Amino acid sequence: MTTETVRQQVLVLYLATSALDSQVIGWANYDGTGHTSPTTGDGDEPPYASGVAALRDGWRLFQAAQLIPPYPGHEYDVSFLKHEFFFERLVTEKAAHA
Repeated sequence: MTTETVRQQVLVLYLATSALDSQVIGWANYDGTGHTSPTTGDGDEPPYASGVAALRDGWRLFQAAQLIPPYPGHEYDVSFLKHEFFFERLVTEKAAHA
């Protein structure tokens, strides 16, 4: 007997600005299928040049970071990447059961 299951793949892109067509400056991948085990620093090139490129390849945007202005006097502090976008792709897999 064969059944189908749906697994989620998540792609996190950190962009240079809040615009989806801006350059990717950081990224992370998570694979719920278990077929790959990506890790931090396992590639020098981003998977996509921009968030729009990921959308064109079938990824679905499901969360964007809230734009919060810096406190006065802290405009140039460095702490975290602000423009974080979460994308998902659903993958259907066939699983054989005995």
